[in-house]
Amino acid sequence: MNFSLSSKAITATKADCLVVGLPEKGDWPESTKAADEALGGLIGQFSKAGDLTGKNGTVNTLPLAEQPWPRVMVVGTGKNDDRSAASYRKALSAMAGALKDLPAKSALITLSDTAIQGEDSVSSEEGKLKLIGRTLEEQFYTFNDYKSEKPAARKLNKVVVQATGTTKALKDALHLGLATGRGMNYTRDLGNTPPNVCHPVWLADQAKKLAKDYDSIKTEVLDEKQMEKLGMNTILAVGKGSKQPPRLIIMEYRGGKAKDKPYVLVGKGITFDSGGISLKPGEGMDEMKYDMGGSASVFGTMQVLAETKPKINVVAVIAAAENMPDGGASRPGDIIKTLSGQTVEILNTDAEGRLVLCDALTYVKKFDPEAVIDMATLTGACIIALGNQASGLYANNDDLAGELLAAGERTGDRAWRMPLWDEYQSQLDSNFADMQNIGGRPAGSITAACFLSRFAKDYRWAHLDIAGTAWNSGKAKGATGRPVPLLVDYLMSHAG
Repeated sequence: MNFSLSSKAITATKADCLVVGLPEKGDWPESTKAADEALGGLIGQFSKAGDLTGKNGTVNTLPLAEQPWPRVMVVGTGKNDDRSAASYRKALSAMAGALKDLPAKSALITLSDTAIQGEDSVSSEEGKLKLIGRTLEEQFYTFNDYKSEKPAARKLNKVVVQATGTTKALKDALHLGLATGRGMNYTRDLGNTPPNVCHPVWLADQAKKLAKDYDSIKTEVLDEKQMEKLGMNTILAVGKGSKQPPRLIIMEYRGGKAKDKPYVLVGKGITFDSGGISLKPGEGMDEMKYDMGGSASVFGTMQVLAETKPKINVVAVIAAAENMPDGGASRPGDIIKTLSGQTVEILNTDAEGRLVLCDALTYVKKFDPEAVIDMATLTGACIIALGNQASGLYANNDDLAGELLAAGERTGDRAWRMPLWDEYQSQLDSNFADMQNIGGRPAGSITAACFLSRFAKDYRWAHLDIAGTAWNSGKAKGATGRPVPLLVDYLMSHAG
């Protein structure tokens, strides 16, 4: 797909489809006025007749008998006075969904002059161009790698986005939006890949490929012998029941100064989670291929960095393992010594994500990080608490938590801060080890975060429980690409 920015008058740009925004109430954007004038008042006529309501998210395509455009797509954008970033995204999603099914080869999109109420970072032209780019890539996504009959190729191959200028700032904004969408789609590709293909070694190969494709990425992979030598026993314990060996994957992006401390992203990479000896119910177990959603989002974020080249240093660490129940698997009652030296009594082998993460969180101290953020599809309890709308956020630093929450609000990839109080720590007390790996049913997501916090005391740390946001179930089953937008926005806000 070819995307570009144009500041020419819309009548000077040829396209198979012109896309304009129509408010339900309030003044029309200048581009819509210009389109209506070029069409002899046609949009106004349909609007007065009630055929075009401007209701947010509605899409009407008008075929035209003659030029300047063979068709005009009118996207309802709601009322000007209460148009939020969320409602604007809804209109963009409806537009992109309709556009991809048209027999048009090219489109001119003019929605960047639609007003948004709210903070400048979203309502500015740069903010809207980011959203347009991201939404187009996100909505055009397909995953049919494993279907014998491929759908017909989409005809649309050229999209021009109208803007007030073609300055570097505006071009960079559109490019960042498109790159973020592609990063989300890369995350979705990894998540949707079946577990007989996506195992820890395969995931490590994807990291090597990323380094091959982008000069700015360096990749290192530790195998089970290297991890054993270091003392990363909890990752090894989780992988013991599988024929697929675990891997620790390290990717580095160094775009900042050598003296700048790196921001570290840690991803849970359980490529399939059977629950181990504490076997999960069979129904819905196929979705446990998405238990590497945290690592997939790290991959997607690193690709965005490689494409956009911000001045920042970022290190990604992925703890990859497959949790299976063969004769060598860890048992409830086993006690494992972690890389930190602390011991853990395993009471439930289905609480394995925190086990692979705790060694990774200890390992990343070597990078002297500015901040560490881990992403994990960690607990069903988080879904009970927050549903599928928000990721659970835990942090040992208020400023870091506030910055991540703000990034989620700006991008619509929202998180909600959960408590990390000392009062919950006692639920992890063990009679035989320094701690146990579960804290019982009450506050399950919180006690999981409390467990991780014991390995992240030496730096600013945040944990995102993305169990409810990393994938969709049911008819729309598939990876979502979250929390790539939140992570990208956060990192870009710290780029020099």
